[in-house]
Amino acid sequence: MKRNTKALANQEFDLVVVGSGIFGACAAYDAAIRGLSVALIERDDFGGATSAHSYKMIHGGIRYLQHFDISRLRRSSAERAAFLRMAPHLVHPLPIAIPTSGFGMKGKLALRTGMGLYDLLTTGRNHGIRTPERQIPNGRLIRRSELASLFPGIEADRYSGAAVFCDGQMYNPTRLVLSVVHSAARLGANVANYIEAVRFHHDGKTISGVDVKDGLSGDEFTIRGKMFVNAAGPYAETLLQKAVDPHRGQKRQYSRDACFVIGRRLFESDHALAVQGDTHDPEAILSRGERHLFIVPWRQYTLIGVWHKLHPGSQHPFQVSHSELQGFIDEINRALPVLDLSMTDVSKVNCGLVPFGENAPGAKNLKYGHRSTLIDHAKEDGIENLLTIIGVRYTTGRWEASRAVTRAIKKLGRKDPGCETDKRPLIGGEIENFTEYLADAIRIAPDSLHPRVVESLVHNYGTRYHEVLGYLDEDDELGATIGRSETIGAQVIHAVRNEMAMTLSDVLLRRTDLGTGEDPGIDEIMLCANLMAVELCWDDERFQSEVEAVTRLATASSLKSI
Repeated sequence: MKRNTKALANQEFDLVVVGSGIFGACAAYDAAIRGLSVALIERDDFGGATSAHSYKMIHGGIRYLQHFDISRLRRSSAERAAFLRMAPHLVHPLPIAIPTSGFGMKGKLALRTGMGLYDLLTTGRNHGIRTPERQIPNGRLIRRSELASLFPGIEADRYSGAAVFCDGQMYNPTRLVLSVVHSAARLGANVANYIEAVRFHHDGKTISGVDVKDGLSGDEFTIRGKMFVNAAGPYAETLLQKAVDPHRGQKRQYSRDACFVIGRRLFESDHALAVQGDTHDPEAILSRGERHLFIVPWRQYTLIGVWHKLHPGSQHPFQVSHSELQGFIDEINRALPVLDLSMTDVSKVNCGLVPFGENAPGAKNLKYGHRSTLIDHAKEDGIENLLTIIGVRYTTGRWEASRAVTRAIKKLGRKDPGCETDKRPLIGGEIENFTEYLADAIRIAPDSLHPRVVESLVHNYGTRYHEVLGYLDEDDELGATIGRSETIGAQVIHAVRNEMAMTLSDVLLRRTDLGTGEDPGIDEIMLCANLMAVELCWDDERFQSEVEAVTRLATASSLKSI
């Protein structure tokens, strides 16, 4: 991928997409497949906001049984399958155990019945997934002894066993977004990060362009288009004030969803564990009591969450305070005392904004957002050529984007060949059997590379991992790991030359694994900065500003800043 702002300024596009979270990225990719000329712009870095700070889950929708929301359940299951097909290197099945007790809604019979109904409603959940180990199996019950074996020390005597079902997990959410963006670029889309939409050109009835500012050079220019998709996530409504009505108020409530990372595996098991927290779901028709919190193995870390909080919206700053994090830790310790977690165990805190249900200020038991919104502003505001997507869940980003592209093509009066994003592997995802592919990669890798390094490369780049190893021909020292991580110097060079990494934070927080689970550390930051400085010809002032910026960003999500 190469950043080409001159082409952005000199061409009229069929579709201009503003925002490159999973929704915007999928819209650009889908439109490019369907033959449209596409521009995708992002005011920061690709997938760097809510998508980057998600809980790394691709939900199959089993909890929607409690709401009798069958259409949402089936759609979520289908989208989980789509991501498992599209990106076998970045999405894999994750078994989750829910402990059972008694004979009511928390007992084995109730959960077995619920899982059986879910399995029946999602009989096509493995469509196109040929490798059995990557398929989503039927739910099953396990005995108390197996629960104790999976999660030692959890006082298994309190339970009768557990129900186990599978969902999907992302190896790295920002790499998944980047793979979608890269796939769009390969098909001819002009994609650019650090391009901010400032204002729309319109005569009161029709939008014909968007004025943008290059956040790196400071240049300002106009991108012309026939249709525009506003996919700016929680910032979409702020953008609508510029596009539609400066007096337009925020119409939706937002949740600041938060989770935290433990810098080690709490259990050796590859299963996640669901435990019940302190709050209830006020909309559940079939309630099991308190909502679940999840303790999830992820790479060498453990994820714990998710907590929700009513937030005023994107124009207001948000973070997790020291007292809030302590409250999260206290709640998870009450649910599972064996963990005995403290602040020092936390390596990173993630939070992002998503649309929420309608909740009164101060409410404890909160209503979540259920469905994404697709707005056709010709119908709602009398403004032609503009669509807005405000998405709720990463899982349905591909499908919601396809709806927007279908609407755009209809408005353009073009023949629609139909959506094919769920039928094609993303760049790097052309892998039939991931386990065999990984084993072969480890077998043929240079002896200097530890198998864990090769595994990380294959997960992050799929079939394109060879491109990263190619840089070792230039300098074999680029095969050395950075600090205690499994990231090698060649990945930094590759990110600059081939993945549009423009800043140090792009590399540390989004192109590699270095800062995704913990603060990468000053030595690692300096090593990456030196490699990038040579590639991008940074002077001393730029070098220092990049180091300071990434240090602020890294510590903003670590325990140090809370």
